[in-house]
Amino acid sequence: MSTDYQSPTRRLDLDDVQAFVLVADLSSFTRAAEVLDITQSSISLKMKRLEERLGRRLLERTPRRVQLLPEGAAFLAAARELLSAHDRALNPTVQVQRSLRLGIIDHTAADGLIPLIARISAQDPTLRVEVKIGASSEMLAGYDSGELDAVFARRDATRRDAEKLFVEHCGWFASPQWMHSPGEPLRIASLSAPCGVRANALKALDEAGIKWTGVFVGGGIGTVGAAVMAGLAVAPMTRRGCPPRAVDVGSRLGLPPLAPIEIAVYTRVRDAAMRETIRSLGAALRTTNASA
Repeated sequence: MSTDYQSPTRRLDLDDVQAFVLVADLSSFTRAAEVLDITQSSISLKMKRLEERLGRRLLERTPRRVQLLPEGAAFLAAARELLSAHDRALNPTVQVQRSLRLGIIDHTAADGLIPLIARISAQDPTLRVEVKIGASSEMLAGYDSGELDAVFARRDATRRDAEKLFVEHCGWFASPQWMHSPGEPLRIASLSAPCGVRANALKALDEAGIKWTGVFVGGGIGTVGAAVMAGLAVAPMTRRGCPPRAVDVGSRLGLPPLAPIEIAVYTRVRDAAMRETIRSLGAALRTTNASA
C-alpha cells in the first residue's frame, strides 16, 4: 500500500494563512492583529509557524514596516487561492452576489486603499464592493439614509455609533515654487462646500485678520491638488490628501495652525465576513495615515 502522503507537520493551518495575507496586505503585524482581534504576539507566532511548515522565510520585519520577501510574494497568490477554495468548499451552492457599499471622506481616501479593495473582491467573488468618496456630511447622510453600509468619515462626538480610528493632521500646502505677494490677499484653493477642513481654515484666517480670496474650488481632492501644483494658490488639506511634492507653507507665511480632524468608522453591518473586510479597510487607512 502506498504511503505517499504529506506529513502532518507540513499541513498548513488556514488561520495562519489568513493572518499572512492580512500582514501582506497591511504591511503590519499590528494592523493584522487588530483586524483579527488577537494580540500582536499571536500574529508573530502564526507567521513563525507558517514559515516553519513551508520551510522558507516569507517576511522581512523592520522596526518601521513589514516587507514581503521574494518567497513571500510567490506564496501570496497561492495563499489567496487556498482561502478562496476553502470558502467555496464551505459554500458550494452560494451564487448570490453580495454588496458592500462604502463611503470614504475625500480628505482621507488613500491611493493604497484601491488595490486593497480590488484584492478583497478577488478573494471573495461573491462580494461586490462599491465606494463613494465625498464630504463627511454627505457620507454620513448616505449612511443614515441606508444608501451606504459603512463610512469612514469625520468623528461626530454627538453620535454613539462612531468608532474612532485615527487623527488626520492638516496644513497649508502649496507647490515648492509658489510665492505669495506681500500685501495681497492670500489666494486659496479648496474643496467645494460642505467641507469641514475648508470651513475651519477660512474661519481661522478670518479670526487672525488675514485677507484671503478664493481662486479655485474643486469637486475632488485630486483637482484641488492639481491647482496647488499648478501654482494657482495655497490649499488647506490633510497631510495625506496633499500632492506628494507639495510643501506646508503655513509657518513661512505666518498662517494660523489648523486643527486636526478625527476619523471614525460608522457601520451597521452584522455579517462576520463583511465586518472583517471593513476592519481590514480601517486598518489599511491607519497604516497609510501612519506613513504619511
